[in-house]
Amino acid sequence: MIPPQLPPLHILAADDTQTNLHLLEAFLGKLGHRVSTARDGAEAVARFKTLRPDLVLLDIMMPVMDGFEAARQIKAASASWVPLIFLSALERDQNLLAGLEAGGDDYLAKPINFVVLEAKLRSVQKALHFQREAVATRDRLEKLSNSILDAIITIDSQGHMIHFNQATEVIFQYTAAELEGQNISLLMPEPQRSEHDFHIRSYLGGGAPYMVGNRREVMARRKDGSTFQAEVSVSELRQNGQRLFTGILRDVTEQRRTQAQLDAYYLALQDEQSLAKRLIEMQLHRPGLQDPLVQYWVAPTTTFSGDVVAAARSPQGRRYALLADATGHGLAAAISVLPLLALFYRMTSHDQDIREILLEFNQQLRESVPTGRFVAMALICIEADESRGEIWVGGTPEALLIDEWGRLVQRFPSVHLPLGIVDNPQMEASPTEIAWCPGQQILLYSDGLIEAENADGEAFGQDGLEATLAHTSPGSRRLALMKALGAHLSTSPAKDDVSLLLLSHAIGGSRRDPSEPWVP
Repeated sequence: MIPPQLPPLHILAADDTQTNLHLLEAFLGKLGHRVSTARDGAEAVARFKTLRPDLVLLDIMMPVMDGFEAARQIKAASASWVPLIFLSALERDQNLLAGLEAGGDDYLAKPINFVVLEAKLRSVQKALHFQREAVATRDRLEKLSNSILDAIITIDSQGHMIHFNQATEVIFQYTAAELEGQNISLLMPEPQRSEHDFHIRSYLGGGAPYMVGNRREVMARRKDGSTFQAEVSVSELRQNGQRLFTGILRDVTEQRRTQAQLDAYYLALQDEQSLAKRLIEMQLHRPGLQDPLVQYWVAPTTTFSGDVVAAARSPQGRRYALLADATGHGLAAAISVLPLLALFYRMTSHDQDIREILLEFNQQLRESVPTGRFVAMALICIEADESRGEIWVGGTPEALLIDEWGRLVQRFPSVHLPLGIVDNPQMEASPTEIAWCPGQQILLYSDGLIEAENADGEAFGQDGLEATLAHTSPGSRRLALMKALGAHLSTSPAKDDVSLLLLSHAIGGSRRDPSEPWVP
């Protein structure tokens, strides 16, 4: 029986002897094959064209048209390989040679040895199976190749195109008939067109590869003479002793145009960001921050910081300071706090109290900032005689009052909502009183300081902050905190903006350490 993996054949048997045809039909039918018959060569050719069988068994001596001529016409009408076996009682060697010349694939002497015939049929079945698998694989590869938008072109060692996909026709605007067998230089502008054959000969002669194994940008040429930028990669393969080259070509004209637009947009964005940065710095770096009783540090995670610090003195001698932390990062966060800085410097110049300033801040944010964005803030006002002051903390970590030895004297917890969340009538703007002594400092800082994590996910934390402050002098605390945080993070970047502000008591207050660099 036929193995299940090999399907039965449709066999065309041609013989002018009816008895022979009946024997073939019976034997082949028993093996599971389907049989069609013809009684002369002409009928065999006609039936072949109509039925398209898998195999032809062809007697040599037949009326109307002999087997040799029938074989030649059958082969000419075949779109693919169809095995053809001659049957004859004539002298074997002479018929075998003539049959092979006519296009036959094998020869079987009469009377037919059915054991031999069965063996030959099995061999034919295997060959046809492998052929069909190869055709199916080729068709799948062809479909895959044609589904790719890039041109795929294979050339021989003379540069002639022997295969290309449909994208090649689309990209270069040629038909398949116009490309088949043409030199690949057809698709190149000068001077590449004239130089290409030289590069192939040089490479085949042992020279260095010009294109093989590389990805390069070249100019390509369409049928209408227009040119475009293309990215090409070429690989070499050997098939049946031939050296072939396959190139994959992509039209990158639109990609380069888009890249140029993106580059232009990026440069324009850089110019705009540079202008925005200068405007923000003008607001941030006011004279109040250069007060020797003020130390500060702002470390943004991006070009722009959502954390800001400010300090000012009123005409009546009051000292004001704030640290603000807007939601988000970068320019969007910085823009949220810029209007507050302008208000801060204007209102402090009029000696207004904390409550008035806070309500104005909140109203500004409610009117100008989208819902969901707000600003956490710590705001301080110290009276001119330095004996007392007021502080308001909303959303930032607690403020700390520290003595001259770095010991914690008092905490000012965050008991208020950040600014911009509720309207003024619902806002609690009452500050807490401060009483402090000469030599003491007030520390304001953002959550980015205590939440900064190292590579192991450990936060710097409140404990790390207070441990760093211990046993430090007022003039060195800022630098001590900067160094401690840097050592904690090591090579890990901070995930949030970091800011701090130290405000010293004017009477006996320690100035900045002269050895510390004045870099905010």
